[in-house]
Amino acid sequence: MANYTDKPLSFQQQIALLKSNGLSFADESKALHTLQQISYFRLKSYLMPLMSDKVLHTFKNGATFEQAYTLYKFDSRLRKLIAGELEKIEVSIRTQMAYTLSDEVDIYWFADAANFVSTTKHAGLVASLQSELDRTDDDQILLFKRKYDDAFPPAWMTMEITSFGTLSMLYKLLKPSLTKRRIANYYGVSDSVFESWLHSIVYVRNICAHHSRLWNKTLRIRPLFPRKVNGNFISTPVRGDRLYYVLCIIQYLLLKVNPNTTFPDRLKALLAEFPDADISAMGFPKDWNKETLWQ
Repeated sequence: MANYTDKPLSFQQQIALLKSNGLSFADESKALHTLQQISYFRLKSYLMPLMSDKVLHTFKNGATFEQAYTLYKFDSRLRKLIAGELEKIEVSIRTQMAYTLSDEVDIYWFADAANFVSTTKHAGLVASLQSELDRTDDDQILLFKRKYDDAFPPAWMTMEITSFGTLSMLYKLLKPSLTKRRIANYYGVSDSVFESWLHSIVYVRNICAHHSRLWNKTLRIRPLFPRKVNGNFISTPVRGDRLYYVLCIIQYLLLKVNPNTTFPDRLKALLAEFPDADISAMGFPKDWNKETLWQ
């Protein structure tokens, strides 16, 4: 394998290259400023849908820099909308896991390897929890550490400083039990479906947190489609590697967390504001908004 030796292009050279490949600019000075702020590498993902040849990087007739930047702004707004809703879901899941397991198992259930399917993986989780505990500056946690000798605060405190990814792994690695099923049943799905949904929304949350492209991404983690749910859901399965299905999961969970959620209205308003964003690339089926879930 060869080493990469290309030199970076100046921002002016980037514009010249794009123009030579057939991209038009309404205002080159604004485009220059845009590239100076968000970089060509980041914007390239939004230029790709405008290309007629993705190997030669040549653009379709009429393709403009402004179209790519509009897609970029749409994706940014979409990620912010999703991140705000996932926060509500995350807080709810933290609460249900902390209190259900504390009530039915023990207030230090997360520290006992007997509650988990793998002692080795559990040890890794405990190490992660300890690292998160050591880094926190939460006032209540610091007060607990000064007052008590316990290795960890009780679950309802420890879960609040646990990353969403660690929380997901804690649920995944719990031994099968009535308590584990009861947590999933609170959200109206089986434990296996809930586990896969939790893994999936953590993945999407991380994409949002790192400001990465999301709108037309092929998702690496594909959540399960439930055979039965306790509530409104979509009537037929859709592609699990597209964002639309994750949006359906988010809306379903939001109806459990906040039955008066306005997420569907805000999502529809965003899509209407950016009509050129191809929602089929996100996995949206025809007549998606006629589903009861989105009413």
